[in-house]
Amino acid sequence: MNTLSALAPFVARVADVDLEPEPLDPALIVAGDPVVTSRVLWESADGSQSRGIWQITPGVVTDTEADEVFVVLSGRATIEVTGGPTLEVGAGDVCLLRAGDHTRWTVHETLRKVYHVTEA
Repeated sequence: MNTLSALAPFVARVADVDLEPEPLDPALIVAGDPVVTSRVLWESADGSQSRGIWQITPGVVTDTEADEVFVVLSGRATIEVTGGPTLEVGAGDVCLLRAGDHTRWTVHETLRKVYHVTEA
């Protein structure tokens, strides 16, 4: 686990937090050459919840979501939820995704978000 702090309260300027490469399954890439980086800020002892910063460069990817709420800090993307809405997200937006949702992310501008995920 790559956390900034596991035990103590802290503050960090989100734009300045160094992110580390996160593997992206090539089978999920639909178009482009997107690169994912992230930093876990906190994880529950049982691993069922995490909070952190995540970033993706332009491209198109698919995903199966966990329960997640996130705030977009910078960038822009279109998230198509299979059998549901198409979400246009950008800086300042808060978004809620449900576990099991199948999504297609078209990332127009490198997107950085702060997230809270709950795994089933």
